Amino acid sequence: MTSRYPAIAADITNLFATRDTRAVEVAVLQPADPFLDMAGEDLRRRIFLTESETGKTLCLRPEFTIPVCLDHIASQAGTPRRYSYLGEVFRQRREGGNEFFQAGIEDLGDGDTAAADARSLADAHALLSLVLPGKPLAITLGDQTLFEAVLAALGLPRGWRMRLARAFGSAPMLEAALADLANPPRNSQLSGPVALLVLDGDADGLAGHIAGGMEEAGLSASGGRAPADIARRLIEKAQLRSVRLSDDAFSALKGFLEIDVALSGATAALEKFAADAGLSLGPALENFAARAKAIEAHGLSAAQIRYDAAFGRPLDYYTGLVFEIVAQGGDRPVAGGGRYDRLLTLLGAKKPIPGVGFSVWLDRIDALREGTR
Repeated sequence: MTSRYPAIAADITNLFATRDTRAVEVAVLQPADPFLDMAGEDLRRRIFLTESETGKTLCLRPEFTIPVCLDHIASQAGTPRRYSYLGEVFRQRREGGNEFFQAGIEDLGDGDTAAADARSLADAHALLSLVLPGKPLAITLGDQTLFEAVLAALGLPRGWRMRLARAFGSAPMLEAALADLANPPRNSQLSGPVALLVLDGDADGLAGHIAGGMEEAGLSASGGRAPADIARRLIEKAQLRSVRLSDDAFSALKGFLEIDVALSGATAALEKFAADAGLSLGPALENFAARAKAIEAHGLSAAQIRYDAAFGRPLDYYTGLVFEIVAQGGDRPVAGGGRYDRLLTLLGAKKPIPGVGFSVWLDRIDALREGTR
């Protein structure tokens, strides 16, 4: 590590020492299931998979958040606790190589989410300001919780809220979901007993019918999805197709996603949107406003940070704040992060543990440093 990025590594390690963090090292080989279940479609396609001697599916570490959280749970450490890391991660088909280095901080257990969110952003900004001195930094924020609050306030059923929430962070997926919401496709591909079972919402009956068809065709459920999973997805898709938003509600959703303003004016813009649309965004908007004030308290100018209502990051475990930072002269983010309050419970924690964190890409930082020499 020190031979590849000696100056960056030393600067980052020194900064972490001043930020009340515990340096942590996690194994390169990780259990694959948490990444396959929670990391997002884009990352799932890039994971290097392998097997242990006992047949357990493993992977080369594709990122640090999940491994750090797993280690925290295994250690039974108390919270709040801040972990820092610097090491190699592995992803297939990545521009710049399959192996690269990341550094970052995972902040676990602080119940003051607005303060912790602001601190995470300030830590990332301080790190980049240190290793990229004089480089203007552009920060973009999004908020998964606020997006989901809008969906709920518009009265969308749970299935549609889940689909849109999963699409948040992927422009093509979100565009496709909105197109289906505006003009639900018909169920023309289903016919006969399958169509009737789907229409009735008979999951058990449909699963039995599918299992019988698979048995006749000589197909094994172990080779793909189980009949119950297939039945659930067919019924869910049919229910999604049965929903059509009113023109006013669809216009309000589109209007929300078009909000793109400086953070200094974001709270006022959201309050105006909610008032015009007749929606109550409740705690989601209150927390947004508290976070904006906390960010300014760290000395970060809210006028230089943008809030984009349609901005997300393509990792399924995010639940609130998401952000990316781009440095002048670069066309790709050099840092990204966000809040993941449900992740530790899903990974096996016995009680909910709020979390927020960020990572920086050392190869992108090094390229920008080289460009200034």
